[in-house]
Amino acid sequence: MAGLSIMLRSYSAEDPGPDGWRPLFERAQAADEAGVERVWVSDHVVFGEHMDAYGRPEVGGQEGGRQPTGPDGHWLEPLTLLSALSSVTTRVRLATGILLAALRRPAVLAKAAATLDVLSGGRLDLGVGVGWQQEEYGAAGLAFGRRGRLLDHTLAVCQTLWRESPARFDSEELRFEGIHQLPHPVRPDGVPVWVSGTVNDRVLDRIVRFGSGWIPWGPAEKDPAAWIPRVHEALAAAGRDIDGFQVAGRLPVVSDDGGDIDVARTMERVPPLVEAGVTDFRTIVRLPRSKQAAADRLAQIVGAFNEATA
Repeated sequence: MAGLSIMLRSYSAEDPGPDGWRPLFERAQAADEAGVERVWVSDHVVFGEHMDAYGRPEVGGQEGGRQPTGPDGHWLEPLTLLSALSSVTTRVRLATGILLAALRRPAVLAKAAATLDVLSGGRLDLGVGVGWQQEEYGAAGLAFGRRGRLLDHTLAVCQTLWRESPARFDSEELRFEGIHQLPHPVRPDGVPVWVSGTVNDRVLDRIVRFGSGWIPWGPAEKDPAAWIPRVHEALAAAGRDIDGFQVAGRLPVVSDDGGDIDVARTMERVPPLVEAGVTDFRTIVRLPRSKQAAADRLAQIVGAFNEATA
């Protein structure tokens, strides 16, 4: 069944001050109350000064894309933020979209994600990708040119530690055995991993090996319906069941003459994408400052979405 997700703006172009992050908590609570399926936040650990790289597809960026802040923007660490949000919500799922997982030491990431998943009652969705910024890998002492391999290694270690106890791992980068890391995540197969990327052989292999879901990027983000069959074919060829496999898709907001969301026209885009295989509709909504007014607005949007997907 399809669900509606909203982005929480976990960054600011300037320092918002000590109370400036409070709207994040109130919007998460409003989403929780209104029946939104999940909230998602983005990730940057550091910035260099070549922000134009975000618009370069050849390094992992988005053609024509622009970062929403400059290099001095304030970005909250997503797992820390979602841990805080889990304490003020009860049902909405908590997602990274995306986490630059390879920048974290795998065993420590596995522990942090499992802890958050357990404390939230199994509500974590770990969206991961390689990113686009060379400076982030350099600051972490990692080779940007090996970022795909580093991500695969990180995911393999995490899933081993989430699923096995004692755990054993043997790869080019790392060997261990007789390792215990508890608690495990709530689901027996671990935290759901959503792999972000355009459709190429390396990304398809990553999706098949690790993915509970796919977050399209590049040309696939603009037209997921054209690319979903290739992902489903790769899963089927590997013997994986596509039932229950999740696919994210952008749901752009259509505005009315006053600049507010035109709910009916926005939802016209939903049924064809459901038919194509999109299960998670991700949108960015301007909300009233009042938490109750935001919850009321979101409840209206969720109701219209549910009608469109019935």
